Order: sequence, then structure tokens, then C-alpha cells
Amino acid sequence: MSLPKVTAETIRAMKGKRRIPALTAYDFPMTKLLDEVGIPFIHVGDTLGMVVLGYPDTTHVTMEEMEHHVRAAARAQPRALLAADLPYRSYETVESAVDNSRRLIAAGAEAVKAEGGRMILEKVQAIVAAGIPYCGHLGMLPQHVKEEGGYHKKGKTEPEHEALLADAQALADAGAFALVLEIVIPTVAKEITDMIPIPTIGIGSGPDCDGQILVTNDLLGMFPWFTPGFIKPRLNAAEQIRAVVLEWARSIA
Repeated sequence: MSLPKVTAETIRAMKGKRRIPALTAYDFPMTKLLDEVGIPFIHVGDTLGMVVLGYPDTTHVTMEEMEHHVRAAARAQPRALLAADLPYRSYETVESAVDNSRRLIAAGAEAVKAEGGRMILEKVQAIVAAGIPYCGHLGMLPQHVKEEGGYHKKGKTEPEHEALLADAQALADAGAFALVLEIVIPTVAKEITDMIPIPTIGIGSGPDCDGQILVTNDLLGMFPWFTPGFIKPRLNAAEQIRAVVLEWARSIA
């Protein structure tokens, strides 16, 4: 007997009942592998720009590239919820936010994620009103890396703390089914987790969120040229690949 399909409502209902493991995937085989071990939330992140396409940051990723990778991941037909990022500048207006969300859904995504709180609230409300499951993202916002001059931990000052709380509540009230907290001070991440009725999914934000998400390439040590400081790779896949390829090349010399 097959297990039921994971939906956005499934993820929402996991708050307070079980921890939510979430990982990224950008193609068919990784999506298939993650789904086979029971990861309930698989995310086609715009991090593909860095770990797959070789861009310096996520701001170069286009809608067409996101659609391409969503289609590849969706071909695995995962039981997991398959979510996808709205890329940089794809949700600058209410109309573009809804239209581009629909494009990702048409490509095979089952939910979308964008960065920001109250500053994009009208767009979030429109996406939800269109019947598209929405996941929020607060804290460090990679699509804002250029104007912020790098990646910085959020919630250290009282204005940041208060803004995060207000943004989190606004997104929950707008109908988001979950909220990613990226590089948020752990005490603030815990406060948000305790405050809102939807699950928080942390990355570099301490142990007290309802779930954790990682870039799978970081978890597996598949991108050795840069590893975020909060990541502890569980595998050294890059070195193993190098060793196997070198052994094979020598064997046919």
C-alpha cells in the first residue's frame, strides 16, 4: 500500500508533531533519491545558480532556468511536496508574482517560495488567492546579497528582531503554509517558531525550528569550492568522485 502524497497542508500539519527534513534537488535522479528515503519536502531552489550553473550568486537565475530544473525534478513524480523558488525580479508586481508562480506550477512545482515579508505581502496574498501554496522566506535573503554587501546573520539588533517577528506573523496571516528562516539568531528563530501557527524551517538558524533545510550539495560535500560556515558535510562526495575518476583513468592508461 503506497503512502499518501505529501501536500502543503501535510507540511503545515506537521508543526508540533514531527520535525520536517527538507532538502534541495535540481534534477530527476536527486529528486528520486531523496524521495526514496522519505524526505517530505523537496525544494528546487534558486541555489541551482551557484551549485549547478556556476553563477556567483542567485541573482543571475532566470525563470526559464527555474522552469527547466523544475520539469526535471518533477519527472521523478515524488511523493514529497515539490516546491520551487520564484527567482530574482520575477515577483516585482502582483501580476508578475502570480503569472510566474503559475509558470512554476505548470512546470511541475506544487508550491512556490519567495523572499521577504511585509514588503511583498500584497504579492503573497495574490499568490495564495490564486490557489497556489506559498512558503515564506525571512532572515538572510540571498536575492538581496548585492544591496546588503554579503550574507549577514539577522536578528542581532532590536529593529531587526522586531521586523522579523512582524514579517513572520504577516506571512502566517497571509496564508503561507511554512516559513524558511535563513541565518537568523537562534533565540529569535525560536521566538518566531513559538509564535506562529505554521512550521518554521531553519537553515543556519539554530536547533529550535520545526524543521531544517539544507542545500543537498552542501550536505554531501559535492561543492567543495565553497561551504557555508554553518554546514557540516556528512559526506565527502567530491573527493570520492575525484579518487574514483583518477583510479579509472589510471586503469586504462
